[in-house]
Amino acid sequence: MDNTKEFNQIGWNFDNSYARLPKKFFSYVEPEPVRSPMLVAFNKTLANSLGLDMKKLESDEGVLAFGGNEIPQGSEPLAQAYAGHQFGHFTMLGDGRAVLLGEHMTPSGERYDIQLKGSGQTPYSRGGDGRATLGPMLREYIISEAMYGLGIPTTLSLAVVTTGEAVMREKPLPGAVLTRVAASHIRVGTFQYMANWGTEQELRILADYTIKRHFPEVEKDENPYLSLLGEVIKRQATLIAKWQHVGFIHGVMNTDNMAISGETIDYGPCAFMDKYDPATVFSSIDRKGRYAYGNQPGIAVWNLTRFAESLLPLLDENEDQAIEMAKDTLSTFSTLYHDNWITGMREKLGIYNKEEEDQTLAESLLKLMEEYNADYTNTFRGLTMNELDSTGLLEKEAFKQWHKEWKERLERQQENEKESRQLMRNSNPAVIPRNHRVEEALEAAVAKGDYSVMEGLLKVLSNPYAYSPEQEEYAKPPEPSDCLYQTFCGT
Repeated sequence: MDNTKEFNQIGWNFDNSYARLPKKFFSYVEPEPVRSPMLVAFNKTLANSLGLDMKKLESDEGVLAFGGNEIPQGSEPLAQAYAGHQFGHFTMLGDGRAVLLGEHMTPSGERYDIQLKGSGQTPYSRGGDGRATLGPMLREYIISEAMYGLGIPTTLSLAVVTTGEAVMREKPLPGAVLTRVAASHIRVGTFQYMANWGTEQELRILADYTIKRHFPEVEKDENPYLSLLGEVIKRQATLIAKWQHVGFIHGVMNTDNMAISGETIDYGPCAFMDKYDPATVFSSIDRKGRYAYGNQPGIAVWNLTRFAESLLPLLDENEDQAIEMAKDTLSTFSTLYHDNWITGMREKLGIYNKEEEDQTLAESLLKLMEEYNADYTNTFRGLTMNELDSTGLLEKEAFKQWHKEWKERLERQQENEKESRQLMRNSNPAVIPRNHRVEEALEAAVAKGDYSVMEGLLKVLSNPYAYSPEQEEYAKPPEPSDCLYQTFCGT
């Protein structure tokens, strides 16, 4: 069956630069066809921004491509090789259940990876079946959309199709394939792979390719590879601060889950914190709290150090000198992260100017929230709306003192209260993807085939700063029975 004409009409425009790299970087592999792909989630806004024909993507031909049954014209499917430290232990990895269809060029000239996740076995499957189940693929769709709405750099989900086939886990579960869109899938682990199993020339090719694709402004620098390290540090410092501002917990910050582009990638056991507690962990396999909310900035530094180690041969011929250069550059993360974090916290508190005491003010509030089990999102929401009874802190004497100091702080700036409230509205989401709400949507979709619950959730998450009436219900924290929450990897 030749669908070339149809796919041309759909608007795919592939230019597969990654496939032109040395074969060490990937393996050519086609997605495995599925029995009966059916479209159950489709991101029309994203499709439109990519310059694709939404109606034709929803047709039989488009759905066949989403399922991996047909290959769009111009695609050169491949699975990328990479490595990674998983919970601190280094191992060979690779796209074990994902196939990169290629790089789609938008009408405006932007380049995006189009990847099928759950599309079958690859040479990197390590004994796995290469498949994915419906619940986790819908979870990634929901959370990536929420992150986008919150203004946080993220990969995006174009579509989810069910496969008509069962996937065996602890029990048979409905299979699914997710179509993921990313600036690229180059990871810290990609560099680790090349540093360990490639030649120095292949490592240089990867670095040059990454610079050209993501950081062309540093190509002419005296030491572009040192600049590459610096730019990746900047993006991660910004990204992690944004995670902390909204209470997002990635769950598995392995080095293969840190994208060089600075996007949030791989939504496995991720979740949003309800009650404020820096020790919060949701992942069922993170028994020691390595990737707890409060540890995320430190883990980012750990991962970036592994990235720097991979780059050492390119930084300087003298290894000792290269190490010192890397250390100096890595030391910038702390300041960059802190500047991003305190700037965001000022905005969450309606503060426009800078005072040295602002950090103490912010940290004091967080300590109160931790001490009294206050909801993270709703505390800032209550401050924003001047609805202090919703914070659960109103009757606490320590909070009354803090509130007095905060009000005095606001009076020491030129901007009036209305302007401060607007800054807070723009910085504090009225709604996040509450874990119990996400599970409610997944349960309805997977168990009952009812996607209306998910669609309702996605609607309120599309503009989390709207403070609209329909968001009120979704802003409610979970009941105590819903608080013992875990998420799982690899499904």
